[in-house]
Amino acid sequence: MKRYYLVLILFISLFSKAYSQHISGTVTDALTHEPLPGVTITGTDSTQSIKCTAITDRRGVFSIKPATTLKFAMVGYESKQIKVSNNNIYVALQPSSLDLQQVVVSASREGQAREDAPIAISKTGSVQIQDTKATAIYQLLNKVPGVNMVNLNSEQHMMQIRQPITTKALYLYLEDGLPIRPTGIFQHNALYEINMAGVKDIEVIKGPASSLYGSNAIGGAVNFITQGPPQGYSGYVALQGDNYHYRRADASGGFTAGKFGLFVGGYIADQKNGWQDYSDFRKRSITLNTTYDFNASTRLTTQASYNYLHTETPGSLDSIRFYNKSYSSNQEFAYREVKATRASTKLEHRWNERNFTFLTAFFRSNTTGQLPSYYLSDVRNSSGQYVSSNGQINELNLHSYGLLAQHRSDFSFLQSKLIVGAYVDNSPSKYFAKYLKIQKDLANNYYTGYTNTDSLIDNYKIKLFNTAVYAQYEFKPTDALRIVTGLRYDRVYYNFNNSLPPNRTKYKQQQKNSFNIVAPKVGLTYDLGNNNGFYGNFSVGFQPPETGDLYSSRQTRPVDQATFYNYEAGGWLTALNKRMRFELSVYDMEGRNEIISVLQADNTTQNENAGATRHRGIEYGLTYVPVNQLAFRFSGTNAWHTYVNFSTIQTVGGKSTTISYDGNRMVNAPVWIANSEITYKPSYLDGFRSSFEWQHIGPYYKDNANARRYDRYDVFNLRLGYDLHQTALKGIGVWFNVINLTNRLYATNVTSSTYSDTYYAAPPRTYTLGISYSFAKH
Repeated sequence: MKRYYLVLILFISLFSKAYSQHISGTVTDALTHEPLPGVTITGTDSTQSIKCTAITDRRGVFSIKPATTLKFAMVGYESKQIKVSNNNIYVALQPSSLDLQQVVVSASREGQAREDAPIAISKTGSVQIQDTKATAIYQLLNKVPGVNMVNLNSEQHMMQIRQPITTKALYLYLEDGLPIRPTGIFQHNALYEINMAGVKDIEVIKGPASSLYGSNAIGGAVNFITQGPPQGYSGYVALQGDNYHYRRADASGGFTAGKFGLFVGGYIADQKNGWQDYSDFRKRSITLNTTYDFNASTRLTTQASYNYLHTETPGSLDSIRFYNKSYSSNQEFAYREVKATRASTKLEHRWNERNFTFLTAFFRSNTTGQLPSYYLSDVRNSSGQYVSSNGQINELNLHSYGLLAQHRSDFSFLQSKLIVGAYVDNSPSKYFAKYLKIQKDLANNYYTGYTNTDSLIDNYKIKLFNTAVYAQYEFKPTDALRIVTGLRYDRVYYNFNNSLPPNRTKYKQQQKNSFNIVAPKVGLTYDLGNNNGFYGNFSVGFQPPETGDLYSSRQTRPVDQATFYNYEAGGWLTALNKRMRFELSVYDMEGRNEIISVLQADNTTQNENAGATRHRGIEYGLTYVPVNQLAFRFSGTNAWHTYVNFSTIQTVGGKSTTISYDGNRMVNAPVWIANSEITYKPSYLDGFRSSFEWQHIGPYYKDNANARRYDRYDVFNLRLGYDLHQTALKGIGVWFNVINLTNRLYATNVTSSTYSDTYYAAPPRTYTLGISYSFAKH
């Protein structure tokens, strides 16, 4: 009997020893140091025969049987192979510029492969963000096919995605899948509130995404993915400045200890005495992101951010100042100040391999006060002679409390997947605007000052309540074919309470407006094999009027909601051993009651519904990496934005005339936009990079009659950088960027009025020098 016990003890001992010899470790992103879930590890022996496999969990941790060599592979990262020297391994994978078609995106608020999403979607990853060293977001977004983010300086901006250049609420700006601003309240300038030091990836969905994300996602949705806690601990600091006194300091860092992880990142930016008169600004941003893993199935993520922006607003230039390169402002008192706080808590739980749920509670607080330069205007008599000048000072305050819930279930039947969700956003706000008397020096066309009359133009409160439910169902009739259907119902409810007395307002003391919208979509993807495929979809987008369209005293005409019907098809092609990637999208979008700005006879503008508009275009992108050290990228779009049914009534001398613009091109709508870049990272100088970028904006009309046109322009940018990898100086990085290399005189936007054209001048040649230091330990 003792002999049997001895054999049993020996067996258990050998088994325990073998088990203890399992290889374990952690895999992270080499740039962000975040843990990488879903990495496939393959173990081989000395004959290269596969012995075992494993996959990392959400913390990037893996355990695998003993092997002599391990290979690590993941979509969007360069594969890595190591020889096993111990039983505890740490591996950092470098994000790859190859296999771009497989990049993981979050089109459905969850990660999925690019080829599974039947939409036009592009991702700007951490490598591109790190290499570009952008001082403003437009320098990143303009690399995306079909995107033209218009720089108005001091982080002011306009946008163009499948639309003319506009400030209309036709784009939905998101942070980790949550709208940065509530529906109907100043959507267009939400990008003031982005902390660039906390952004890891940027995803752009082009075309209506209303069936999942909600209203205003007409031209597209821009989703900023924030940085999460690193594995172990890491830190980063950077200083940079340019020849026009722009100064910026970045700092970020974090750690993971057991179940808890923390990331904090932010930056301070200041501009004083820049190239443009009266354009000083300061920006303060900070983001905090924490994670807590209750267990392998349940995680709590909490995020908070604060953004502050104060900027002088010089406004646009007249043609004389612009072409003489006299960047002097016509006033020195306009300003904008933004204070924005956001916080959210997300609880996610994986019930089993087929069911996943998350619940996000969020809060927003925003105060925007301004004396807008674009509201400074001259009053003229019927003969066009100057009478006086006026303006306004206004302030908007809002607070939001909301909830987003989403559940996904996977089924064996046709490899299908069902996503259902609900969204509630309660955003009470208040707004006031006061009338200003503006003094003007007529001889020099200069506004010298203003008098605050304390006369209220607007003074109201709005209870905004947006509720929505949505569902998306995906299934695969064949292994190659995936079909996606979706439906979303939104109710946008405004409860308006006027604080002005009845004899001083044209509005009721109380008014309720409700917009009920159903947005369907259907799409498909087809995998042709070898990383080739195509997609097609039909989707509906909607845009309810913003509060300013409905209740501002400046708006004298009623405005209804706009609806857009989008048809598109596209595909992707990979060739030359996966070193060349080509993507193409073709779209045809019809707008009904599109809200546009119309110039009035008194030189003011009114928002009106155009009966019908049409937006057609081709978007394309090519990436070619002939060798690992050299990459070429080209992106572009050709688009035609036209009025199908739109006319205005012009009154001259008491006689009214109807003017039709049917068939005309829409204002500020370039036909061709392109961006191209060559990047070189030589192997003989590890850590060095250089890139040369070309940006092209084609000509466009400045008026609805298509009588006046602004010419095309081309801009060239040069970027150089060197990250030191030597032991003594490891972690130090330096860079030198030259924006507008040829010192081209151009305007990022031109507007036409009854009496003149005005120009938003772009910066002249700008040199930016920066230095950084990063460290990480695991």
